[in-house]
Amino acid sequence: MVFGAVHGRTEQAGDVSSAPGGLLDVLGVAAVVLDADGRIVLWSPQAKDLFGYTAQEALGQYAARLLLEEKHLEQVLELFARVMASGESWAGGFPIRCKDGHTRMVEFRNMRLEDSRGNFYALGIATDQAILREVERGLALSVRLIDQSPIGLAVLDTDLRFVTVNPALERINGLPAADHIGRRPGEVLPHLDTDVEATIRQVLETGVPQLDQPAVGRTAADPGREHAWSVSRYRLEDPGGRVLGVAASIVDVTERRRAESEAARARRRLALIADASLRVGTTLDLEQTARELAEVCVPDLADVAAVDVLDSVLQGHAAESHEGPALFRPLAVTTAGPTEAARAADPPGELAVYDTDRLAAQCVNLRRPVRVPRVDGRDLPRIARCPQAAELLARAGLHSYLAVPLTARGEILGVLDLKRTRNSEPFTHDDEVLAGELAARAALSIDNARWYRSQRHAALALQRHLLPQHPPHMVGLEVASRYQPAAATAEVGGDWFDAIPLAGDKTALVVGDVMGSGINAAATMGQLRTATRAFADLDLAPAEVLTRLDHTTTRLEEAITTCAYAVYDPHHAQCRICLAGHLPPALARPGRAPRLLDLPTGAPLGVGGVPFQTAVLDLSPGDQLVLYTDGLVETRDQPIDQRLNTLLGLLDDPERPLEETCDRLLHTLRHPDDRDDVALLIARARPALHQASRP
Repeated sequence: MVFGAVHGRTEQAGDVSSAPGGLLDVLGVAAVVLDADGRIVLWSPQAKDLFGYTAQEALGQYAARLLLEEKHLEQVLELFARVMASGESWAGGFPIRCKDGHTRMVEFRNMRLEDSRGNFYALGIATDQAILREVERGLALSVRLIDQSPIGLAVLDTDLRFVTVNPALERINGLPAADHIGRRPGEVLPHLDTDVEATIRQVLETGVPQLDQPAVGRTAADPGREHAWSVSRYRLEDPGGRVLGVAASIVDVTERRRAESEAARARRRLALIADASLRVGTTLDLEQTARELAEVCVPDLADVAAVDVLDSVLQGHAAESHEGPALFRPLAVTTAGPTEAARAADPPGELAVYDTDRLAAQCVNLRRPVRVPRVDGRDLPRIARCPQAAELLARAGLHSYLAVPLTARGEILGVLDLKRTRNSEPFTHDDEVLAGELAARAALSIDNARWYRSQRHAALALQRHLLPQHPPHMVGLEVASRYQPAAATAEVGGDWFDAIPLAGDKTALVVGDVMGSGINAAATMGQLRTATRAFADLDLAPAEVLTRLDHTTTRLEEAITTCAYAVYDPHHAQCRICLAGHLPPALARPGRAPRLLDLPTGAPLGVGGVPFQTAVLDLSPGDQLVLYTDGLVETRDQPIDQRLNTLLGLLDDPERPLEETCDRLLHTLRHPDDRDDVALLIARARPALHQASRP
């Protein structure tokens, strides 16, 4: 509980008088003096207010006849005689007839007076009975509230000293009322966390109440436990506005605050789990998923978070518990701010050997969380990777540690490593449960990412194996090619290119794109590439080759494919081209602006029944023919015409080496996050003197 400061006193030093109270003014107490015969000899101003008669009207009158009904005269005269004869006082209520004729119940206190000559008089003190009863009820209520209320109540005077303390406050403070009275709050409760007296003084000086103010501290009632209170303070004034002091009400809200804190923590945990559901596993990139998990944990759960995965898992082997050192591949480290603890972590991407006594290794081998609420010097060597890292962690202020296993589909994948350096609270069981929930959710995403990586590597290996490794020497042609897979988060597609030597020094140039992705698309691509080579060896016209490929594709399940097929004859300097739903090739000639060939588009392979048309193109020495798949020019944020114009602009120098042209096109038109793969084939006609016919 906390009280606020008070106003200084207004009396001068040594002044024994005090300012008048206001209660008598509220009661409106009237004084009337009667002589021994019952005549009125003194009449106070309050009597005029109470009864309606002025002093001139009342003085000298018989009080009984002036103020009473006839039926009450005998009773009152008897009481008057008894008081005057015996000197005993009389108190009670009686109906009085006021000047205006109405009757008012008045509470009386009557007593006999004696002057220096032995003469007797009667003094009557009177007040309105209704007002008196109201004041009595208020006083009774106040006494009961103070004595029996479960809320601690106190009153301090203008010197900041306790004058009233109720039993509830005695229990809260662990001190009897006698130990409060006459002392200041700071003397009674020295362990409070605020400047109590300054706060009370502000209330006393301004008159502005302070409601539901929080306070934290310890009292003699429970010195080993910190409590929380809600404190309200009010300035006390009498009816005339004179400042009497400050009243304070104190409610112990320790349990409520604890419940609210628990509810707030629960809400934060739910929010963190919901946040993790949205932020972790947004891609199938393994490193990105690990970074997302670490970033979700910082700073709400930990100041430093690291995600380490078993190297055997990344290699596609099932992890097994063992007693020897384990190889880990750290994938991500995230910190709440600059800290030496970051340098203590195992560098992401590098292999790390975790000895069996390291807590992260124990977490993985035992497949259960390892929590060290309060880290000491003996724990640091089991947390850090080396003595130097242990020193860094000590300087960073590591004081609590938690490691939880990453487990998905019954297989242990690695460990989520959490440290607290700035957050002063130790890791609790609830934190362990929360970290386990985050790790379990993220582990599924990590497992999906590593399986996707494995399949992607397999598909990419198949794709590269099926593509020609080095274009063969072509008569009358210089050829350069590239294959670039999609971004790491996308599956390998079915794009391919080929340059096939044919009879008569001719060369078939092929670029194709199997719809779909993954191993199936790569396998379909391999089948079509083999079929294309077989049909090309028959020395068929391009349209006939595509017709046969169309028949082959229709027998493959869901194998819609676009293709550009061209045959170059160096002896006639001619190129015959046919398209199957493919983007038009680009032609770049020395001294002329590059352009797209205006060719019949045709239908994709696998549609069936649509005839293909062959176009004939003359190629002079130095002319370049550029074949490509849609992954080079199609994006989600730019029109295809704009991208094709950019492609033509990059072909501004037909004499540039073809390898440089390939690199330039890919570097300018491709982005690291492109989700489609690309096949690119550029052929340039050689001068006639370099041409030679087959024997």
